[in-house]
Amino acid sequence: MADVEDGDDSLYVLTAMVMTPGRFPGVFGDDYPAACAALGLLPAADGYGLVLGQDGAGARWTVVVDDVPLVAVAIAAWDCGMEYDLSPREETVELAVRAPGVPAPHDPEPGGDLAGVVRLAPPDAGEWSGPQRRLGADEIALRWAQWREETDTSEFTSPGPQEGEDAEAPAGVTHAHPGVRRALGEAHSYLDSPPPPGRVRSAFASGEARTLRVDGPGWSLVARTDDIAFVLLDEEPAQVLPVGRGARLPALLEGLAALAPPES
Repeated sequence: MADVEDGDDSLYVLTAMVMTPGRFPGVFGDDYPAACAALGLLPAADGYGLVLGQDGAGARWTVVVDDVPLVAVAIAAWDCGMEYDLSPREETVELAVRAPGVPAPHDPEPGGDLAGVVRLAPPDAGEWSGPQRRLGADEIALRWAQWREETDTSEFTSPGPQEGEDAEAPAGVTHAHPGVRRALGEAHSYLDSPPPPGRVRSAFASGEARTLRVDGPGWSLVARTDDIAFVLLDEEPAQVLPVGRGARLPALLEGLAALAPPES
């Protein structure tokens, strides 16, 4: 826990995260501009750092700062089990947003300087929509090996050309599920018309592979460039639909990986 001083007030930092075109909390939106809009921020190219903590009275806060390297270094140090005093300079603080209210810790009391401040709230755990879908896809990306091990590839057929199609034609990947076909088709269209920043994200995987996170209206895709893919759909609550590698998926995944912004 770090202590950030601001005049007579203190913010006890519990954790932090980075929000850039290549790396942001998927719960906020399908892409980086949407995630920034959820916080009332302009989509700055250099991104932001999100510092989560509590003040001396126990009120929970998320503070947005524009010193991304400082936050990234702190996260790296904490991941290695090292102490790091995360104390953003006062001039780097862009916005403060309140977290959802609980008895203790709790939201700051409304009024005064808090007028117009953006309020964050977690998605309803009893519903299935975009935030839950993206969170599910993020979890698969984080625990790829576990999901891959539990997936019986004999249960689905590797997608290939439909009857009458040329196997060498530059068409998208096919699939038995219409919603998956739609998602794959829209992902394929990104190769010709690049989407907003953050719709396609890429992270290191084992070997020379990359883990991909791709989103679109009503769908999320998780894949490794050397393996299969998983698709989640708004119309299929809590369902994870695998996509076999086949003849066309590798080219689609490599093309999407080339669109991803650099990692932060």
